Amino acid sequence: MNEMKSAVIVGTAYPYRGGLAGINQTLARTFIRCGIRCRIFTFTVQYPSFLFPGKSQYADGPAPEGLDITRMLNSVNPLSWIRTGLKVRRERPDAVIVRYWIPQMAPALGTVCRIARRKGIKTIALLDNVVPHEKRPMDTLLTRYFLGSIDGFVYMSEQVHSDLQSFRPDKPAVFSPHPMYTNYGEKIEREEACRLLRLDPGLRYTMFFGFIRDYKGLDLLLDAWALLSEQGKTAGHRLIIAGEYYSGKETYMNQIERLGIGDEMILFDYFVADEEVARFFSVSDLVVQPYRSATQSGVTQVAYFFDVPMVVTGVGGLREIVPDGEVGFVVAPKPQAIARAIDRYYSENLSEKFRENIRNYKVRFTWERMAENFQKLYRTICENAKKTEKAG
Repeated sequence: MNEMKSAVIVGTAYPYRGGLAGINQTLARTFIRCGIRCRIFTFTVQYPSFLFPGKSQYADGPAPEGLDITRMLNSVNPLSWIRTGLKVRRERPDAVIVRYWIPQMAPALGTVCRIARRKGIKTIALLDNVVPHEKRPMDTLLTRYFLGSIDGFVYMSEQVHSDLQSFRPDKPAVFSPHPMYTNYGEKIEREEACRLLRLDPGLRYTMFFGFIRDYKGLDLLLDAWALLSEQGKTAGHRLIIAGEYYSGKETYMNQIERLGIGDEMILFDYFVADEEVARFFSVSDLVVQPYRSATQSGVTQVAYFFDVPMVVTGVGGLREIVPDGEVGFVVAPKPQAIARAIDRYYSENLSEKFRENIRNYKVRFTWERMAENFQKLYRTICENAKKTEKAG
C-alpha cells in the first residue's frame, strides 16, 4: 500500500504571521508526529508591501522550534518560482502540499507544483477557497492555472467542494474539516484574563474577533447591538471588537457614533498576537461571526478550542460546523436575526449547556484526523496513477 512518508509544504510560515502560517506549521508538526518527514518552503516576499492591507506581515516572536522552514519563494518573481520548484524536485518528497487561498498566488504556487510533478512527485492542495470572497479580474484564469497543477484536493467545507467541482470534477478530493487551532496556549482563568486586558470581570463580553474586512459583516453586528441597546438588553454587557482593520475603519467608527453605542464598545484595534489570543477567548461569553459570505473560518475553530459558544450566519461552511441550537446559533445575515440570537443566548442562560456540547463535539476537529485524510488522498492519487499507466 502506498503511504506518504515525506512531504514538503509550500506556503505561508514564519516569519509571517496569522492563521495561514499557524496552520501550515501545526500541520507540519502533525506530520512529523505521525512519522512523516516534513519541511516547509515559505516566502521571501508574500505580498509586496503596497498590496498588503494591514500594518505588518511579520510575526514579532521567535521562530518556532523543531521545524525546518526555508524562505525561498517570491510571489511576484518568476525566477524564484522556478528555483523553488527545482529545489523541491531535488528534495524528492512523496508529496508537495500547497495551501491555496487567493488567485494572486496561483502563478507562483502553480509553477512550483508543475515543476515538481515532472519527477512524479504528487501534488496536493489544501483549499481555503476556490472562488475568492473579494473578486478581481483574472481570478478564473489564475484559478484554472493553479488547479491544473494539482493531483488531488483537501477541502474544508462543502461550499469549497462545490466551487471545486465547477473547475476540476475529474480530480480526487477529500473532505477534512478545519482543525482547531492548538498554537494559542491553554485557556486561562477569566479573572486573570480580565486583568491582562484591563477589563471589568463584573461585565459579560460578546466578541467579534479577527481581521476586519467588509465581507465579515461587522456592520451587521453593530446594527444588531444597537437594536439590543434600544430594547434595554445590553446593561452589564460589552461588545469587544478585536482585530486589525483591513478595510473600512472610518466607516465603522462613524457607524458606532451614529448608532450611539460607543460606550458599549471595547475596541482592540490591532493584530492580536498568538500569545494574546487565549486572553480574549477566556474573557468572552459569546463569539459572533456575522459574515456575509464564508467558506470556513479559523475563528470558529479557535472558539471550539476555548469552549466558547458562537452565533454565526448561515453562509458557506459556517453552518456545516456549528450545529444550530447545540453549540450556538446559526442565523440569517441580518441585524434582527443576529440580535435575537444574542438575546436568546443570554436570556435563556445557555452558556453551560453549549460549552458542554462543545467539549463533546470538538473531538472531530483534530489534526491527526486531517493527517489521516491526507494519507487517504495520497493513496487514492497513487492508485489512480497506476491505473492510468496500465491503461496507457
